[in-house]
Amino acid sequence: QVQLVESGGGLVQAGGSLRLSCAASGRTFSMYAMGWVRQAPGKEREFVAAISWSGPSTYYADSVKGRFTISRDSAKNTVYLQMNSLKPEDTAVYYCNADPAIGRLLAGESDYWGQGTQVTVSS
Repeated sequence: QVQLVESGGGLVQAGGSLRLSCAASGRTFSMYAMGWVRQAPGKEREFVAAISWSGPSTYYADSVKGRFTISRDSAKNTVYLQMNSLKPEDTAVYYCNADPAIGRLLAGESDYWGQGTQVTVSS
């Protein structure tokens, strides 16, 4: 059974930082692109960031570019999202996802999804 398990969410003040982790289990994800999307209450799901299976290619939504950094440790089947300079508008449930095709992640589609972790940024 394939599982993606997120951790690291929480409550932080505006301007603060959090690091999200997503651990994949059940199969080797070294050949999978991995990414993050978020969904705020009453809003549609939004692409946040993605990283290619090889690691060097990363993609970001304009709203987080320069503040968030995605990285992966393929040996640990884990992807990270370092979030700095957080803003109240970053408040959302953050979901990890994985797919062999990074194009699908950029389109908000994926073979596998985590259960989500809440990030709340207070003003």
